[in-house]
Amino acid sequence: MKQFTLEELKKYNGENGQPAYVAIDGVVYDVTDVEPWQGGKHHGNVAGNDLSEAIMKSPHKHSVLAKLNEVGKLKER
Repeated sequence: MKQFTLEELKKYNGENGQPAYVAIDGVVYDVTDVEPWQGGKHHGNVAGNDLSEAIMKSPHKHSVLAKLNEVGKLKER
């Protein structure tokens, strides 16, 4: 499984044809094909970032993660 640094993760922001990845609790997920994440943004959150804190403030919390594809791990945790 690929290891991402925070700097590498920033490239996957869902813009200009790039896939949209987000990190949650050290795991990197692909949200590219998730409708609410089109364009790399969702409720003020931006793909290419560690959103571990943001997910705790969301109404769904971690329940949505089971539906996402894991693409790697975040090195800096």
